[in-house]
Amino acid sequence: MTDRSPRSELAAIKARALEAARARGAVAVRISAAAPDAATRERMRASFARGDFETWGYDDGYARVASDPRAILDDARSVIAIAVPYATPPPARGAALRGRVSNYAWSADYHHRLRALLREVAAEIDAAAGAPVTAIACDTKPLAERAFAARAGLGWIGKHTNLIVPGAGSYVFLGEIVTSLALEPDLPLRKSCGSCSACVSACPTGALRGDYTIDAGRCIADLTQRTDPLPRELRPYVGTWVWGCDLCQDACPPTRNAGAVASDAFAPFDDVVATPSLVALLALRSGEFKRRYARTAMGWRGAAVLRRNAAIALGNALDRSTVGALADALGSDPHAMVRGAAAWALGRIGSPRARAALEAARNGEGDRGVLEEIDAALEQQSPAARSSQAV
Repeated sequence: MTDRSPRSELAAIKARALEAARARGAVAVRISAAAPDAATRERMRASFARGDFETWGYDDGYARVASDPRAILDDARSVIAIAVPYATPPPARGAALRGRVSNYAWSADYHHRLRALLREVAAEIDAAAGAPVTAIACDTKPLAERAFAARAGLGWIGKHTNLIVPGAGSYVFLGEIVTSLALEPDLPLRKSCGSCSACVSACPTGALRGDYTIDAGRCIADLTQRTDPLPRELRPYVGTWVWGCDLCQDACPPTRNAGAVASDAFAPFDDVVATPSLVALLALRSGEFKRRYARTAMGWRGAAVLRRNAAIALGNALDRSTVGALADALGSDPHAMVRGAAAWALGRIGSPRARAALEAARNGEGDRGVLEEIDAALEQQSPAARSSQAV
């Protein structure tokens, strides 16, 4: 089929695509034209120039490609934007010293589920067209997903920079089918957050500016995915989050009012994945990591990142009973990043036993970065430091 096909045939294909997506769990499906989006390109360029995504290495080249669906399909004419809700009831927190995990990572990695949905819907479109006319995108391809979803009227972008879908809120996974068919586009929604700034107030690090932009380098969700030591000044704000962060979304009225609207397929695997023991997570090794986490969205970063995050969370929990576990990590973890986080946590706890562990580890530590962390932790425990903190 070409774009010369009768309008009724294109309308039938659009209806078939929408029905197929909804039958597979989509809460909303809308169409936008695949023309390059100059406004999105400039907005992304401005954010990169400010350094908002410095840790991700994005540049002007990415902005150019992500704002043009033709980078995914040469003869792109339309983008079918699909939203699948994933909000499920939170698990019971249970005992103390449990880590917090973002809702999206409680179950199987959404990339696999969403790609399967997109492939099935795309196959129906190709079959109706009588030829391959589609390509799919799901997070890992350079496409400004939220921008094209908003352009299609799937929802509007909130001040927390997530897409808000009417009736479902922002707890939605987005996927796109780019097609060479000139399907009838939908209109964007005339909605915004107005004067509401609940998400901005809920962000402890000040990552959200309130003008629909974000400094990702200060975002807890991004911090927990970094593979280098986190900035010391931001570590206290991470709290007990060990993967992701839902604070801004939980504060968002449309999201809060939508409630848990996802299917049981997105329910937590178990309490260990959704609310892991911080002490157990600190001792996590490769075999257990693969068994517990490799099938979730946490699986791509590896066990050391989760151990680092557990150490920071324990430092924020300020529980002296964890000094032994932190001392073991400081003395024996194979990753300097984890040992440095353990040193910081011991400095935060500040007990005589914590200080003794820091001093003992200093004598055998060979990594310069970890030694700096130990010295900073010991300095934090000094009488002068404690006095200045009390003022």
